[in-house]
Amino acid sequence: MSEYVVIDPATDSRIAVYPEASGADIEHMLATAQKTYDEWSSSTSVSDRAAKLNLLAEIFVERENQLAAIIHQEVGKPVADSVDEVRFSAEILRAFANNSEKWLADEELHVKDGMRTVIKRQGIGIILGIMPWNYPYYQVVRFAAPNLLLGNTVIIKHANQCPASAKILEEMFLDAGFPAGAYTNVYATHDQISTLIADDRLQGVSLTGSERAGAIVAEQAGRNLKKCVLELGGSDPFIVLDTADVENAVKHAVWGRMKNMGQSCTGSKRFIVIESVFDEFKEKFIEALKSEAGVAEFPPLSSRAATTTLVKQVETALKEGAQLEIGDNLPNGNFYKPAVLTNITPDMSVYSEELFGPVAQLYCVSSDDEAVRLANDNPYGLGSVVICDDIERAERVGDRLEVGMVYLNAAGLDGADVPFGGIKKSGFGRELGRLSIDEFANKKIYRYG
Repeated sequence: MSEYVVIDPATDSRIAVYPEASGADIEHMLATAQKTYDEWSSSTSVSDRAAKLNLLAEIFVERENQLAAIIHQEVGKPVADSVDEVRFSAEILRAFANNSEKWLADEELHVKDGMRTVIKRQGIGIILGIMPWNYPYYQVVRFAAPNLLLGNTVIIKHANQCPASAKILEEMFLDAGFPAGAYTNVYATHDQISTLIADDRLQGVSLTGSERAGAIVAEQAGRNLKKCVLELGGSDPFIVLDTADVENAVKHAVWGRMKNMGQSCTGSKRFIVIESVFDEFKEKFIEALKSEAGVAEFPPLSSRAATTTLVKQVETALKEGAQLEIGDNLPNGNFYKPAVLTNITPDMSVYSEELFGPVAQLYCVSSDDEAVRLANDNPYGLGSVVICDDIERAERVGDRLEVGMVYLNAAGLDGADVPFGGIKKSGFGRELGRLSIDEFANKKIYRYG
């Protein structure tokens, strides 16, 4: 069984429990989603669907305080950060709506035989989205928006600790005018997810989550010949090369590590610093992280399980010889102080792990080549940051990084219309922006004789 329950991470108190779906519920959802796809997808235009996304964006903004309060309670995210997530979700909806005609325009190919050849992008059917807890609205919107724009229908299995945000999201899609069955929330068990993936009516699955969960879903999708998109973990390198403004580098480093209390796939996790500025960076970075712990609304980690996992990872690192520069690895409930680990070697477990919390790994390197080797010596390949006054040098380093995204001279350069995704064990496929449209589209070829 997989209970759906709201537990306030600040107090570990149970707030509400939501009932799991029955087998009959699953069948009804599939039948309704298929019927809606058959009727709605063919009877509405791209502009019709875009108008609904724009209306949904307005609803997000109108209800931002209510929405923020829900995820503040579910995952412990500060209210101001929760409001930011709601607003960014609205921006994403607007980006898909406002670019819909351009991103879904027919594409004419110039072919050797001169025959008119056109690609038309259309929906393919029901798509399952398996969503994580760390960004309860943003993650759902970036998956659902392009699929609904195509005319696909979506079934959302949200994280078990996010049943309240899952419920209100479904209500909002209905309020925006999407028909029943276009967007459906399901409190499914693991066995029911397998049933959904195996069902012939389902045409694809997208998962954002752990490497372990991604491997399971990819195996099931492959066995049933279903397309899948995976956005998994990350251990993003933050590379600091020669710069006259170390304080600016530190500012972005702190933001990159501390956003969402370090619980972000694209959070900066491994800080790789050239030796010419290493000592200054280390001193200022540590002081800045100490200040972070003293802010008025210092948030907890998302759950007891998240806290326990992080504590065990750091404990193992220390036993294997790493050094804790700040922090004590002794949380107060789920409140975990920012920490910095040094003296990490390739034989340690932490060297190749993702630390999902406010713990930074700090490395000193002597050259660009060493920085690149260290950055790439990792199973993940999601995002990265390169700080350097010489932008051409930064680009050359970025070209050699085994990642899906490179941000130059700043962290957090995500955009509502900018594609997002990684390589290696960080998954495959792209979300957001123009590239996301093609993931679950039938790129149908028309030839005119």
